[in-house]
Amino acid sequence: MSAMFRITLPDGSVREVAPGTTPGDVAAAIGPGLAKAALAARVNGEVRDIMRPFDSDASLALITAKDEADALELARHDYAHILAEAVQSLFPGTQITFGPATDDGFYYDFAPKDRPFTEEDLPAIEAEMRRIIAADQPLIREVWTREALIERWTAQGETFKAEWAAELPDDEELTVYRAGRAEDAWLDMCRGPHLASTGKVAPDAFKLTRVSGAYWRGDQKNAMLSRIYGTGWLNKKQLDQHLHRLEEAAKRDHRKLGQEMDLFHLQAEAHGSVFWHPNGFVIWRELEAYMRRAIDGAGYREVKTPQVMDARQWEQSGHWGKYRENMFVIPDEVPNTEDEGPIVSDDADWMALKPMNCPAHVLIFRQGIKSYRDLPLRLYENGCCHRNEPHGALHGLMRVRQFTQDDAHIFCREDQIVEEVRKFCELADRIYRDFGFTYSIKLALRPEKRFGTEEMWDLAETELRNAVVEAGLATEEYGWEELPGEGAFYAPKLEWHLTDAIGRTWQVGTIQSDRVLPERLDASYVAEDGERHRPIMLHRAIFGSYERFIGILIEHFAGRLPVWLAPTQAVVATIVSDADGYARDVADKLKAAGIRVDSDLRNEKINYKVREHSLAKVPHLLVVGKREAEEGTVAVRTLGREGQRMMSLEDAIAMLREEATPPDLR
Repeated sequence: MSAMFRITLPDGSVREVAPGTTPGDVAAAIGPGLAKAALAARVNGEVRDIMRPFDSDASLALITAKDEADALELARHDYAHILAEAVQSLFPGTQITFGPATDDGFYYDFAPKDRPFTEEDLPAIEAEMRRIIAADQPLIREVWTREALIERWTAQGETFKAEWAAELPDDEELTVYRAGRAEDAWLDMCRGPHLASTGKVAPDAFKLTRVSGAYWRGDQKNAMLSRIYGTGWLNKKQLDQHLHRLEEAAKRDHRKLGQEMDLFHLQAEAHGSVFWHPNGFVIWRELEAYMRRAIDGAGYREVKTPQVMDARQWEQSGHWGKYRENMFVIPDEVPNTEDEGPIVSDDADWMALKPMNCPAHVLIFRQGIKSYRDLPLRLYENGCCHRNEPHGALHGLMRVRQFTQDDAHIFCREDQIVEEVRKFCELADRIYRDFGFTYSIKLALRPEKRFGTEEMWDLAETELRNAVVEAGLATEEYGWEELPGEGAFYAPKLEWHLTDAIGRTWQVGTIQSDRVLPERLDASYVAEDGERHRPIMLHRAIFGSYERFIGILIEHFAGRLPVWLAPTQAVVATIVSDADGYARDVADKLKAAGIRVDSDLRNEKINYKVREHSLAKVPHLLVVGKREAEEGTVAVRTLGREGQRMMSLEDAIAMLREEATPPDLR
């Protein structure tokens, strides 16, 4: 008899099982309810198929729908495979490539035989997916040799799969999943894991959403594929909630609202850069003024640094080697002005538009001798940066190439780190609450590719963790979580994830504790012992970038910005032309009180004016007619509020002045 395997369960109990036993068998031995609920297993920390036999002693935790993150990942992966099987069933000759799970669903990339897929194809594909789910075929994991797998893909005309199989690492186990036990059952090359059968996913908890183009392996030099996206969930209720959020998100889309409110536009002549209109730039200026008051009060000193710096500086900082593909590089020479010959020679030195402000702030710190008494030194910049984002990744204000950060760097001593980070946590808390956001805090830990020693990373991570604890924010209320591998290449970081009005989260603020850059750029200060020491450099931002933060605000408020941020805070609109003079007088008094006000004296019906200014998201409409002119009153219509309020002009001005005052000045 073969040796038994010892399987340790989460409660510490141990079961001895024979070789060939699966986690599903263990679940069945515990009870029929668990056997039915178990979707997959975590074996020695690795998520595996429920029917994959143990191969040694192991720890075992069974995954059920209560383990939502793992369960969703599995279900979405299965939906992707079912999508691919359905497409090949309906469209013979279509080649399959990849199909991963995503944050809210899945997609699969195809090489169609005859034509690209369109959204008109989706209903038929959905119906075929439901047929496959109803068939409840087992998903069987098999290990193949490279030669056999390449031969299989080549024989089936699956050139993309054959190419990928040939390039996988020599030491990697090549696995496929077969949808059924028949020899000709549909199969795909996949690392897994998967649920036990196609019927384990809910037939009414998915929806195919759209079709787009995608290049094979993300390279525009390769073949163009058809990508089909879907959203997938554990049950119909979750799907319905998600579709409702999508509907809400579409109504709040900052690109649509930005056009309706005449805030900004983007165009091909400046890919990824924003053309701010007067209305939009009012919002920017209000945010900039607000942030300046905040950083002045917190002891920061504002600076301005160059847009273009020599490549040697970026080499020294480490960005040239680690980040160059995201930088715009510029030859440092006069371009050829003749019609013949190349514009730039091969002899040019290189410069780059700055993708970040930190090296320039170190150069300011290095000017003159710094003493321990000068620390902490907090340098702030509304710094314009450029990053070479792919065209396909650009998205309105949320993903741009040119952006301005509310960026600052705190140079401090070792004994000041925790206190400085704690103060920043409190500053960020106050600012986010001023805008009505709740948030969670995450600690992003060391990535695989990084500078610095293990001791430096240990110390930096501990300091950030301790600062959040001292600020009282490392709690469940603030969604405290640690994220292995997600730090920057030079430092761990704290991240602030804001929750908006429809439950979406946005990673915005950060602070990073960095010992690497001061070393690489030779920053030092004279300590109390008379010797030179390296400062610690804390990289921090609260808005993240003005562009993205404004986009988030537009969507969070659905365009109905707080009065202090609204480009136009009030419009005085007339009912009859007899009130034109009074309307002008009202507008003048509002302007004198510091209110951003427009007048609408057009010969249009008042209902037409109300609709137009509501679409433009003007917070208050002050309607005046002959009666209001005689009584010195206004009829106030407030956006999002039924009816109107009759007020004296003095009371209306007082109300508007209060609402137009930024929260930090009230």
